Amino acid sequence: MANKVAYFAKDFLENGQDFVIAKVVDTHGSTPRKKGAWMIVKEDGTSMGTVGGGKLEAETQKICVETYKTKEKSRIYQFRLTGEDEKALDMRCGGDADVEIQYIDASHPEEFIEEFHLDTTAYIFGGGHVALALEPILRYVDFNTVVIDDRAEYANRDRYPQADDVRVVDDFKNAFDGITTTEDSYIVIVTRGHAGDYDVLKDALKHKSAYIGMIGSKKKNAILFDKLREEGFSEEDIARIHAPIGLPIQAETPEEIAISIAGEMIQVRAARHE
Repeated sequence: MANKVAYFAKDFLENGQDFVIAKVVDTHGSTPRKKGAWMIVKEDGTSMGTVGGGKLEAETQKICVETYKTKEKSRIYQFRLTGEDEKALDMRCGGDADVEIQYIDASHPEEFIEEFHLDTTAYIFGGGHVALALEPILRYVDFNTVVIDDRAEYANRDRYPQADDVRVVDDFKNAFDGITTTEDSYIVIVTRGHAGDYDVLKDALKHKSAYIGMIGSKKKNAILFDKLREEGFSEEDIARIHAPIGLPIQAETPEEIAISIAGEMIQVRAARHE
């Protein structure tokens, strides 16, 4: 649910529309929704998502509409869900819920984008046929895209006119020069050969990321994994790698492989925001 609400938020920001977001930040005892539940409320009171339904949600929605008027940046409201005192909401589940309500100014969304992990970037190492099919798909499903290759004829604006960035490196041993990854970075390794894949993979394991995927057969990947072990990488490091890359949909063409990769990346991203 949180993942879906995030994309409503992203659409609003792209259209310059302010909104109020409510998120459950803490709970005690039995509550209808746990920490991490989100709800977006527009100026007219319409909402997407839920913080639990019933009286809790109705009261939260009222506060959100008022917050849209006051433009209060952030405030935590504590709701008691039992009927033990006159201020409680008297919901059968009991328990307590703390809900943060925040006004989001679409003209200054930086903190919101960072906090809610809306700025996911896919670094595609290798600019060949698979990358050419994959890059527009990833943009379409809301990844920023950066394409990196050691050949200018494969990494250029004519080939990738709408990518967020296109880079040419001297050697894949230096592929991460000038790149700072985060927990919201997705690394796709589809270079033209085993040596390039391995050089990028070694560096990728030293950087933060949500996803590392490498193209290649199980036999090829097993050989590269053994090399990683010889160089001191742990089994925990190797477990971070999705290889062969992509969902197992019997993909063969570059376009089919691109769809399988995008599907796997969407799956990982959704799981992170559940």
